[in-house]
Amino acid sequence: MSSAKDAPPPLPEPLGVPVADSHTHLDMQSTTVEEALVRAASVGVTTVVQVGCDLKGSRWAAETAEAYENVHAAVALHPNEAPRIVLGDPDGWSRQGARQPGGDAALDDALAEIDRLAALPHVKAVGETGLDYFRTGADGMAAQERSFRAHIEIAKRHDKALVIHDREAHADVLRVLREEGAPERTVFHCYSGDAEMAELCAESGYFMSFAGNMTFKNAQPLRDALAVAPLELVLVETDAPFLTPAPYRGRPNAPYLIPITVRAMAAVKAVHEDVLAAAIAENTARAFDY
Repeated sequence: MSSAKDAPPPLPEPLGVPVADSHTHLDMQSTTVEEALVRAASVGVTTVVQVGCDLKGSRWAAETAEAYENVHAAVALHPNEAPRIVLGDPDGWSRQGARQPGGDAALDDALAEIDRLAALPHVKAVGETGLDYFRTGADGMAAQERSFRAHIEIAKRHDKALVIHDREAHADVLRVLREEGAPERTVFHCYSGDAEMAELCAESGYFMSFAGNMTFKNAQPLRDALAVAPLELVLVETDAPFLTPAPYRGRPNAPYLIPITVRAMAAVKAVHEDVLAAAIAENTARAFDY
């Protein structure tokens, strides 16, 4: 019997104004796509962006977006995926299991497939890409940065949004975006910077997407960042099955839990939840061009 800890949290009160979950991983959740979408729609979450992290997941995202009108796809090699392709993955930590080193040629082949997928009409973004210094050591940083630069180029060439994963790498992510020139529509997924960085992102017109971790007790820097982020650049996401908002932290996340985060965000922004939801809906459609 599963414990309450593993049980899905209950449905929240529906939102008065429908919004989009700007970043979810339906392929990592325990329900079917249909179940996830029906449950989400029942509480006012009517659109989701399904995000790929590797070739298999990116192909799945593209296929799912083609099959469902209210699912849009983002395709990419996650920052932690690039070093695994180049250097190998002896521990088999990722979903692919153990892998031999493929070198730069293997990374080029994988990027060519992302490029092919990025051209599809129901693929609205290239991501999640970026830099992650939490899991990747110095040996993997070159592969990560090379992959990030390639994804920026792909996004610009296909005129798609860029979805950024930035973990403990703020300065370098901003530097690479400056050096390459960011795409017209750039989204910091699961925004993790402070208020000062939020001001820099706002100056550049980057969207900032906030996840359930902004509800955590220790997340005051995220709330401070949200407080200064302009309303027209704010998105909401689950990053499900991860980052379930309080009071359900540690239980499985899903798009239907978005209202909890929206309400917490509205409190920080000191606006009515309907005002925030309307802004988020408009921002997400603008960011992902749907």
